[in-house]
Amino acid sequence: MNKHPLFTNRVAVLATMHHKERVIAPILEQELGIKVIVPQDFDTDSFGTFTREVNRIGTQIEAARCKAEKALLSTGETLALASEGTFGPHPSSPFIPCNREVVFLLDKKNGLEIIGQEISTETNFSHRVVESLEEAQNFADAVGFPEHALVVMLSSSPKSKDEIIKGIKTTEQLVEAVQFALNSSKDGKVYIETDMRALYNPTRMKNIAKATHDLVRKLNNACPNCSCPGFELVQTIKGLPCAWCNSPTQLTIAAIYKCQKCEFSKEKLFPDGLEKADPSQCMYCNP
Repeated sequence: MNKHPLFTNRVAVLATMHHKERVIAPILEQELGIKVIVPQDFDTDSFGTFTREVNRIGTQIEAARCKAEKALLSTGETLALASEGTFGPHPSSPFIPCNREVVFLLDKKNGLEIIGQEISTETNFSHRVVESLEEAQNFADAVGFPEHALVVMLSSSPKSKDEIIKGIKTTEQLVEAVQFALNSSKDGKVYIETDMRALYNPTRMKNIAKATHDLVRKLNNACPNCSCPGFELVQTIKGLPCAWCNSPTQLTIAAIYKCQKCEFSKEKLFPDGLEKADPSQCMYCNP
C-alpha cells in the first residue's frame, strides 16, 4: 500500500496513559509511515473516567478532540491522535450492549480532523450489586476475570478515588477488595464492575485496533478533486427499489462522500452492491 505523503515520516503524539500505543502505533507506523510517541505523565483521567468520579468532557468526539489538542500543546507537534470509548445499548439492537471506539486524528499542519470508528457487540461491559464474596466471584467468572480486570466500589456513583478500587487482576486482590468494601458498606452492598480501561481490558483493545484500521482506510481514501485524505461518507439515501413491485424501501440506494478540505462531493449509487431490495424488506410486499 502506498503511504500518503501528508503523513510519511511525521511524528504523531498519542494522548494516552493506558497503553493504547500497543495496538495503535504498530498499525499507523506500518500503514502510514507515522512515528507514534506518547507524552510523559499525560493525564487522560482529567477528561473523564469510566468509574464516574470524573465526568467526561462533552461528547465522545469532543473528549477525543480535547485530548488531542492538549497533547499538541504539551509537545509542540502538529499531528495528534486520541482514542475515546463508550459503552451502552447497540444503536439498532438496544437490548444488546456494545462498545463504540473512536480513534481521532488531528492534523494542525493540514487542517484535518479524521475519525476511525468501530461499533462492536464484542464487549464484557457489565456491573452488579453483590452482598457476598461468592456473588462477587460468580460475577468475575462471568466476565472473563482475571484476563479482564475488575473494579470494586462503595457506591454506584463514587465521589472520590477513595471509594474505588481499580485494576483488580488476581483472586487475592478481588477477595481483599470485596471484603474491605463489605466491611465499609453501610447497607451490606458492594458495587462491582468490569474495568473498561484499555490496558485492563483485552477485548476493548481489539476494538481500538479495529477503529485504527478504519482510520487508516479513511486516510487512504483520497478526494478525487484535490487528493486530500479522508474523502468520507457524510450521508446515506434510502429508497432502494423492491425487486417485485419497485416501491422504495428503507435500504440504501446511494451514498454521498465529501472532502473536508475542498468540499467536493460525490454520489455513489448502490454502495452496498445491491440494485434491488429483497421483497422481505418491502412494506407493500411484506407488510
